[in-house]
Amino acid sequence: MRILALGGAGAVAREATRDLCRFGDVFREIVIADIDPGKAEHLAREIGDPRLRVISLDVRDEEGLIRQIRGFDVVMNGLPFAYDVLVTRACVEAGVSGVDLAFDEAQFELDEAARLKGMVFIPGVGATPGTTNVMAAYGARFLDEVEAIEIAFAAFRCLAPSPGLLRTTLWEFNPEEPERGMVYYEDGAWRPAPPFSGERRVRFHDQIGEQTVYYVPHDEARTMPRSFPGIRRVAVRGCFPPHVMRAMHALYEMGALSSTPVPLDGQTYPAIDLVARLLSALPASRENPVWAYGLVVEVHGRKDGHPRTVTLRNRHPPQETWGGEAAYYRNIGVPLSIAAQMIAQGEIAVRGVVPPERAIPPERFFEELARRGIEILVE
Repeated sequence: MRILALGGAGAVAREATRDLCRFGDVFREIVIADIDPGKAEHLAREIGDPRLRVISLDVRDEEGLIRQIRGFDVVMNGLPFAYDVLVTRACVEAGVSGVDLAFDEAQFELDEAARLKGMVFIPGVGATPGTTNVMAAYGARFLDEVEAIEIAFAAFRCLAPSPGLLRTTLWEFNPEEPERGMVYYEDGAWRPAPPFSGERRVRFHDQIGEQTVYYVPHDEARTMPRSFPGIRRVAVRGCFPPHVMRAMHALYEMGALSSTPVPLDGQTYPAIDLVARLLSALPASRENPVWAYGLVVEVHGRKDGHPRTVTLRNRHPPQETWGGEAAYYRNIGVPLSIAAQMIAQGEIAVRGVVPPERAIPPERFFEELARRGIEILVE
């Protein structure tokens, strides 16, 4: 088996690549493809696995991407979400199964074509979306009827560990983001919600503790209503470390997270672009006292005619054990690697473009997470 790790040396995907090397015995070759092969070569030398190989690849050359993919058994896409549709389309054209970290609704338009090719592509297999989707699917097994799913996350990382992750943070609090009109699902309709609304206190694992979370437009809320017919409500709330939340709240109140035109040096820029440039350059944007990832999923419904709530929580080793920032990144990269390995080992039975809650067997997924030190606890 051969696996192609697109962007496999990136801030998040490098942890997935490390996991492939440590646990992915099914692969005889692991190829990191990056537009910057120097960065990938550095990671390959650091890992020291003889199965690793590096190639230079610009995925914007779609024909070239398709040709490259055809030589592999699985594609693990760790690129920014802007490339999700392009990579999925290339995988379907090549007839090669794959996974990625986020999702775009347009990916699911390729479902029938993927099924006809006898392949599977699973969008959104990180921490959230990803692990949270599988947690929800597992919680649903304890119920006769699922009525609501409430997801909360606490992404404890610095503000700007990479340009892509900084943009993710700004996107989640951008009042003009089109998805703000479809933030949560309730009673058969999508509901809008502005940034910093839907406030709720949630208890995460001990490294994070109790935090205030707010509605965010997230991938899980888009797929769950289709995956659980008849469900009345799905919502995702999230937060970052307190100092990041304070900064985002101040910028939001100032209108700095919008596209408001700002004149500067004879030119005009959207405010949010200037903010992104400033934050990327500030050393403080790369500092963080605690690196961790907290997930809580509540599945509400009925069992034997009575109301019941199943709550699932994650727990993982602290940064002192996992090595600082890895205590955040592994929670995203490891699920991506596990899903790729499950595809290679024939453990994913479905075909098509399918969300994690309908594609990934929860027990095996949780078993593999536990081998890496990530526990899923059920209450």
